Amino acid sequence: MLENKNDLIFTIKQKFSQLSKGQKLIAQFILENYDKAAFMTACKLGETVGVSESTVVRFANALGFDGYPKLQKALQELIKTKLTTVQRVEMSKEYSDDWNILRKVLKSDIENIKGTLDEIDINSFQYLVNQTLNARRIYIVGLRSSTAIAEYLGFYLNLILDNVKVVGYGISDLFEQILNVGKDDLVIGISFPRYSKKTLELFKYAKGQGATLVSLTDSVLSPIATLSDETIIIKSNMASFVDSLVAPLSFANALIIAVGMRKKDEITKYFDKLEYIWKEYSIYDEK
Repeated sequence: MLENKNDLIFTIKQKFSQLSKGQKLIAQFILENYDKAAFMTACKLGETVGVSESTVVRFANALGFDGYPKLQKALQELIKTKLTTVQRVEMSKEYSDDWNILRKVLKSDIENIKGTLDEIDINSFQYLVNQTLNARRIYIVGLRSSTAIAEYLGFYLNLILDNVKVVGYGISDLFEQILNVGKDDLVIGISFPRYSKKTLELFKYAKGQGATLVSLTDSVLSPIATLSDETIIIKSNMASFVDSLVAPLSFANALIIAVGMRKKDEITKYFDKLEYIWKEYSIYDEK
């Protein structure tokens, strides 16, 4: 199996001369249209280039994959970082009507959550919960589209703990916000395609300061994963030009609840006080 998604294109080119005539047609199509091929079934890809489905399967095997689905997954991993937003919009033309869009997007989000649940390492999750509870300070870094997850996680963890800081764009420079990070601190990095370069730079700085780094991302090949003490893989396969953040948000919920349950007695008193303040100052409309 290929160890690096960037090896895929290289491998196709390297093995091109060894392929059969039909397999070369497939290879040529993928090299020129990998964004389209990534979402084609073996049957559809065969029809498109004029070969049989079995030829497509043999092509996948020739590249070192255990079946076409593994090759297709590698192609989808490849396009996550290479597709521009304009190309993603072009891919969305298959969404022919509103009902089709609703059905496909919800189905995709369900599959992302299921895929995450099936593959997640419970030991990694427990490691993150323990680090969150024991860290001197907790920095949450999530930029661009990942900002929504970072802010959500930070908002609720701040209701439970008093040492949480969300690092994000504002008056202060990003590095100023994480300047004092140290060896007793935890940095939670949230990064999904297209990966933010600034998140990687902040991770590099924090690692140099000796902090514990945990990444919430979609692949072990994600840039911040290579720097992390622990990487938790969460599915975020895109439905279109919009990144799917449903599974990452669900994971954030689980982390918040797990941390909260460890400090149940303390937060009960805290929330009693909050409820009094919310009622006293009419924070919520409860007519």
